[in-house]
Amino acid sequence: KKMPEGKQSSVREINLPVPEQKTFDGTSFPLILSPNHGVEEIQPTFNSTLAVVEWIQSEKSNIENQLLKHGAILFRDFPVNCPLDFDNFVKAFGYEPLPYVGGAAPRTLVVGNVFTSNEAPPDTLIPFHHEMAQVPNYPSVLFFYCDNAPKEGGQTPLVLSNLVYQKMLELNSGFVNTLKEKGVKYTRVLPNGDDPTSPIGRGWQSTYGTPDKDEAEKKALELVESIEWLEDGCLKTVTRVLPAIREDPRTGKEMWFNSVIAVYRGWKDSRNSPETSITFGDGSPMDPKVMDVLENVLNELAVDFIWKKGDVVMVDNRQALHGRRSFVPPRRILASLCK
Repeated sequence: KKMPEGKQSSVREINLPVPEQKTFDGTSFPLILSPNHGVEEIQPTFNSTLAVVEWIQSEKSNIENQLLKHGAILFRDFPVNCPLDFDNFVKAFGYEPLPYVGGAAPRTLVVGNVFTSNEAPPDTLIPFHHEMAQVPNYPSVLFFYCDNAPKEGGQTPLVLSNLVYQKMLELNSGFVNTLKEKGVKYTRVLPNGDDPTSPIGRGWQSTYGTPDKDEAEKKALELVESIEWLEDGCLKTVTRVLPAIREDPRTGKEMWFNSVIAVYRGWKDSRNSPETSITFGDGSPMDPKVMDVLENVLNELAVDFIWKKGDVVMVDNRQALHGRRSFVPPRRILASLCK
């Protein structure tokens, strides 16, 4: 079960009690790795971020194999002490960063390719979603870093997408088959300028990286099917019909790859209402009772590890959904998205 070959003695797998970690089909979720400090005489311990970077570079394919197997990896007690360390940790993998174009969350660039995670108010729960499932170019891998652990709450719960699909198929095959057949459409009204009071308050200027309406329109139409400028300067966007269930070509497993519950529960502000924000591809609405069932399934299957300062979580965005629990501040979780 350990990291095979190479410097396997420099890290060890650790286990946490449910609900911080769970086992499905004999595989732990997430995999939790920690420096193996008991073997200094065999392996020098990780005494700097540089040592971690070198370890990642030499073990990259092993780590990627473990990510594919487990769906997410929590790196705990590695010397990652600040946003710059985190940026170097992520860059050690050599992935191309994914610009956050078309995403709904208010975010701020911190350093390098590191952003704040969703800056929605602390009492707001951010429901489960695959990152940017509502746009054509979504990230393959996400990294989250705990810069300041919350006093209470604030977990980033994770769920394996294929398990959600299997459970929903068992509980409501009609709904799942309709999703497969019709797909889904997302409709969102973007504010004129950022609105920090909303979990989807990213203004069209930030979303498309320009204050120019014509330029924003051009960028928007690369991502969505139609747009409409409203009288108050807000921008309404409607996506093309997108698949809600996708097969992961690497594993052949069906994934619940959508933002249905995130939109239904979370796209709620003075401009947007859940009933119209997410529909089947033909425009017909989601059944509220089915949304309750789906939410329960996600919460039952979720893991909720407690953040510790310096934690880094690597998430396979094609295999796992994530969310955010409400919290008592301060809390600072940073993110980096990779193609």
